[in-house]
Amino acid sequence: MKVISYWFLAILITFGAIIYQRKTGPTYDKKVEIAIDNEVFNLKLIRSHGGETDCKVELNVPNQQINGIITYRSFPTNNDWTTLEMEREGDNLYGSLPHLPPAGKYEYKITLEKEDQQFHLNNGQAVVIRFKGDVPASVLIPHIFLMFFAMLLGNLAGIMAVFKYRKFRVFTNVTLIALFVGGLILGPWVQLYAFGEAWAGVPFAWDLTDNKTLVAFIFWGLAFFMNRKKERPVYTIVASIVMLIVYSIPHSMYGSQLDPETGEIIQGWIQLYL
Repeated sequence: MKVISYWFLAILITFGAIIYQRKTGPTYDKKVEIAIDNEVFNLKLIRSHGGETDCKVELNVPNQQINGIITYRSFPTNNDWTTLEMEREGDNLYGSLPHLPPAGKYEYKITLEKEDQQFHLNNGQAVVIRFKGDVPASVLIPHIFLMFFAMLLGNLAGIMAVFKYRKFRVFTNVTLIALFVGGLILGPWVQLYAFGEAWAGVPFAWDLTDNKTLVAFIFWGLAFFMNRKKERPVYTIVASIVMLIVYSIPHSMYGSQLDPETGEIIQGWIQLYL
């Protein structure tokens, strides 16, 4: 029963982290709600686009009397805004943002119109969208799975270490392996496809995603070595806490960004709440 409770608590913490990531990550769709003449629309504004095509920003607005305008410009710049009428396909309105190289960004705003009234989505604030290369599912899916599997195992190892359950060392070792494969092998592979560079962390740059993975790996490596010949649960507990903190930092918050002037990929802050 103790082991089952350890697993249950680890799964609960891990799913909590997954939900948190989905709500705070700056590349996930921005959810907005707008009321037009007592009709409420729950819409999503895209904040990430992969591939080599233009980005289609699409909104489900069945009311045929409602039209839309999309306004955009390169980010971060003070360039003039470009304004386009959104087109309608059945129940959907859509506008296309011209393709950008990997790590290129736009900021865009959408205004809905009905008769002589205007309704600004997201309270009139711009949403930032980042372009990236197409990442094969055969690489992306194992990466995502192993990263969250490593967190599950890390939570389990930390909980077992707290209660001094002897198998915490086994799960410490397995956590290190999962984190190594998912974060330091598949992670750079994903980034290479998405942005053309395999590693943008220390010592080459300051990409937060790469650096936080490196920090987590170092702490789990320390826990592994300190527990090889003797049980030292405190190191596993610390490693699990560090991993939890690392996973609490929104994914891609300080990630690759294309400099609009030089065309070089740099690191830039992605705004979380715009």
